[in-house]
Amino acid sequence: MLRLLQIEFQKLWLNKTSKVLIYISFIFPLSILILSSIKINFFGYFTLDLSETKIFEFPYIWHITTFFIAFFKFFFAIVVVSMIGNEYSNRTLKQNLIDGLSKKEVILSKFYFILAYCLVVTALVFIITLLIGIFNTPSADLYLDNILGGSEFILAYFVKLLTFFSFCLFVGVLIKRSAFALGFLFISFIVELILYGLFRFKWYNYEISNEIMQFFPFTSMWNLIDEPFSRIISVHNTQEMFVTDYGAYWYEFLIASVWIVIFIFSSYKLLKRRDL
Repeated sequence: MLRLLQIEFQKLWLNKTSKVLIYISFIFPLSILILSSIKINFFGYFTLDLSETKIFEFPYIWHITTFFIAFFKFFFAIVVVSMIGNEYSNRTLKQNLIDGLSKKEVILSKFYFILAYCLVVTALVFIITLLIGIFNTPSADLYLDNILGGSEFILAYFVKLLTFFSFCLFVGVLIKRSAFALGFLFISFIVELILYGLFRFKWYNYEISNEIMQFFPFTSMWNLIDEPFSRIISVHNTQEMFVTDYGAYWYEFLIASVWIVIFIFSSYKLLKRRDL
């Protein structure tokens, strides 16, 4: 595993574009630290202090940070897709096979790198979220149950990243060229939205539509971390106008995990059948 991980790391580190994108994908999670301390003065009339909204306090902070930071995954998605595109265009894939790597090891080397990246980024998000929560939560509320309440979103964030990047790897193997692969990812997302619209407004009701769509890849990723906006509003609303279940359930993790297996296995099967 370490040998395969080292091989992939050396390839990406020698690519300047990949190196920059990896740096950016690590830097952006730090932006939430800046956001939590921002105070905006609107021409002296009033000052917007986000820390006073309680969204940076435990247990809400786990939900808020993982939801918004997950949008920055698209930077590393370019790296994942390029890993395969560059292999084909530079013919390094064929050279690796000549040097003794099997096609299974080629796919595993890329999956191991994706897994390592997801672990490191998730650890970084965990530390950042923990620090923001400690600094913004009143001392009276800094007890273990409150601090760890909602921390399951960190695991959901990890699984969400791993599922998405596994999908990117599969698309990279399927399409070969990076630009077309990224386009295919976008089209897949749009198609899934259209299908949801058809299920929702033409054939079935809201509940049945969600039951069906939860098995689709992008929806399964989305379901791991639900939108937090209604929760943010409900923090200051005592009338409980918003009744939403924000929890991440075991079956949502299971569905996403099945997609990970499908994407990695399909990537290997595609590569195995191709004549390089």
